[in-house]
Amino acid sequence: MAARKSAKKSNTSKEELLEYYREMLLIRRFEEKSGQLYGMGLIGGFCHLYIGQEAVVVGLEAAAKEGDKRLTSYRDHGHMLACGMDPKGVMAELTGREGGYSRGKGGSMHMFSKEKHFYGGHGIVGAQVPIGTGLAFADKYNENGGVTFTYFGDGAANQGQVYESFNMASLWQLPVIYVIENNQYAMGTSLQRASSTPDIYTRGEAFGIPGEAVDGMDVLAVKDAGERATEHCRSGKGPYILEMKTYRYRGHSMSDPAKYRTREEVQKVREERDAIEHVRELLLQGKHASEDELKAIDKEIKAVVNDAAEFSKTSPEPALEELWTDIYA
Repeated sequence: MAARKSAKKSNTSKEELLEYYREMLLIRRFEEKSGQLYGMGLIGGFCHLYIGQEAVVVGLEAAAKEGDKRLTSYRDHGHMLACGMDPKGVMAELTGREGGYSRGKGGSMHMFSKEKHFYGGHGIVGAQVPIGTGLAFADKYNENGGVTFTYFGDGAANQGQVYESFNMASLWQLPVIYVIENNQYAMGTSLQRASSTPDIYTRGEAFGIPGEAVDGMDVLAVKDAGERATEHCRSGKGPYILEMKTYRYRGHSMSDPAKYRTREEVQKVREERDAIEHVRELLLQGKHASEDELKAIDKEIKAVVNDAAEFSKTSPEPALEELWTDIYA
């Protein structure tokens, strides 16, 4: 990814920029706190942080409409927060408490919200892709104008079920946006070593699915691409692929030391490409906010996250009776 030059002036309104800044900062601070709680032993199992990739989900949510659906893999906390799920409920699920979205039974990778049209959180690599395709089939069948955002990573892009889904979506012209969050390293292998095609979005060409590569570290570029993709889907033209060129700052999961890349590489991306800093520069250069005002927003966000963390500690453990709820067979 080429280095971003100094922020240019944007036609985006002050209110929009501040909203993007708040939402990305909420995800960043939430994930930092999650990492702390994991280190303290309060979060068990797997925990995959979204730090660095915030612009992808915030930009696409800005292009979504009420009723649109979304689902993703196990790196899912940011998606939940961006679609409006309560940080307290998300954090309490991470700590396995009754106040969590799955009442403490799902953990980091398995949360859902019917109210916010969030369909997971899936622990099996690529498994969400056919599910997202099915949700889009339901939208087309019901003629409700909805679009489904189906997120998966560069590693999952090599799964066979992805291409079965591509074929079905193209054949039936389903309103689904396949969002490839290409953070360059999958579980720990660089894209250059794992993919014969440097641009993953081009794999849709075999199925007649258009797509594009997007700067996933620029929330405004993501929003613009999201609007093009949703217009394509809502007009009945079928699926669309967005490959978000992004970067994760932490390891694949909390147990990953990330020795497959250098600290200098990560620091370079932080200094030159960080999505939150980009919007911060736009706000300051456009005189939409002062340093003190942005510090106040950060303080406010930290308070929200601290409240969520406290709730996740004090919410009770699930009752024994919860073992027999949400069982369908």
